[in-house]
Amino acid sequence: MDTAKVIIIAMVCHAANKAWCEAHEDYSQSPWEEAPLWQRESAVKGVEFRLANPEAPQSAQHEAWMADKVKDGWVYGEVKDAEAKTHPCIVAYEDLPELHKKKDALFQAIVDSLK
Repeated sequence: MDTAKVIIIAMVCHAANKAWCEAHEDYSQSPWEEAPLWQRESAVKGVEFRLANPEAPQSAQHEAWMADKVKDGWVYGEVKDAEAKTHPCIVAYEDLPELHKKKDALFQAIVDSLK
């Protein structure tokens, strides 16, 4: 798939993630155009992973996301803080709250629908 289409899918996933967060009273997500580069790159990598691994379970998607974050110096923290590189979702998939598992399912469904 060409890079432009991957970016468009990543933008849709990001917008859905923002809407999901807002539906659950988390207003911390910026629109794609204002999102930090690391966040946009993370969405693109997530799309690329799903396209390369269409049968992968949500747990594999999460593990790939987490491995990328850890590689970049992120660690577990109770609060998501880009400056400190802490994130509460840097845990095993089975330890994620159900809300985050559903968000991962939404991401995969969007990629699968738009590929």
